[in-house]
Amino acid sequence: MCILLFSYNNTPGYRLILAGNRDEFFTRPTAPLSFWKDNKEILAGRDLERCGTWLGVTRSGKIGALTNYREVRGNTPSPVSRGEILSNFFTQNVSCHEFLAELSLFKDKYQGFNLLIGDNEGLYYFSNRYEAHIELEPGVYGLSNHLLNTGWPKVERGKELFEKVLHSKNPFEDELFALLKDTNKPSDEQLPQTGVGLEWERLLSTIFISGATYGTRTSAIVTVANDGLIQFCERTHNHNEMGQETADQLCFTIMERTINAK
Repeated sequence: MCILLFSYNNTPGYRLILAGNRDEFFTRPTAPLSFWKDNKEILAGRDLERCGTWLGVTRSGKIGALTNYREVRGNTPSPVSRGEILSNFFTQNVSCHEFLAELSLFKDKYQGFNLLIGDNEGLYYFSNRYEAHIELEPGVYGLSNHLLNTGWPKVERGKELFEKVLHSKNPFEDELFALLKDTNKPSDEQLPQTGVGLEWERLLSTIFISGATYGTRTSAIVTVANDGLIQFCERTHNHNEMGQETADQLCFTIMERTINAK
């Protein structure tokens, strides 16, 4: 994911409401949201190049999301995919604390990342560009390709629009998907300087990204109700050579079941 907006224990009736976009090169092969054939406990999209994922849930109530930390570190790709972090979390029968303690020992083998993981006990944020993991308090949060709640224009705008949707009396799914299509572009003076150059900073500055070869591939909404009901909807954005875009939507509903950690 490249932007995540979420409300944790802050909206009546819900433990979690999460909306996010995944941005990626259009040529990178990806499987849409589904229960994985090799592990029916996991519901997530899948990167077919490295077999990891960026956002998913499990039948036991685990949830996880991952964004890259934007930095210039040369052109040599890491031999270890960041997407495997969530795959490992979903398949290991350990608590969030145990998983993060283990991950912190090997965090430097990955390129920069932000990680959000949770279960029916809590929600946690971790980055290998930050000194410790954080157990999150109730509230509204925004995360892009820097640290949690970094005041990038797209994050600040996203949080503002997100809170307006949450306070609306209307059903919020369509409104959240509309938010995730926002293309408001900040001025150059507001842009961060992450080392990728001005043209890329401009392209990456919007909530929904639409470039010639790179852009928003999927938009997703995940809700976890107080009774444990999980709803996961994903829209896949199809970009053609004429610059036109269509979207396909998949939705799944599951009731979490508790699995005690070892």
